[in-house]
Amino acid sequence: MLNSSNRMIVLLVMIFVVLCLTTSVTDAERNIVCTNRLCTGVCLRNCAQCEKMYDKYFMGQKCADFCVKYKGKLIPDCEDEISIRPFLQTPENDY
Repeated sequence: MLNSSNRMIVLLVMIFVVLCLTTSVTDAERNIVCTNRLCTGVCLRNCAQCEKMYDKYFMGQKCADFCVKYKGKLIPDCEDEISIRPFLQTPENDY
């Protein structure tokens, strides 16, 4: 038979186990920590997408080099001017 202090310990352990099993990391939280390969891949895909969107106004190779150099730490977003500003350019006139 369990005395009151043992019951309390068992109860606390059970509560801890239940909390551990029911608490999960969301996708948004998981995106904060990613492997270098995954982040670099996302970064390169975003560079390619921005190059398709902005054509000659976007320096895709510079963006890709940046992704590889920094291992996807900063991922460009085609709809966020601040994240792609270093890769935008004015094309030379063909007149």
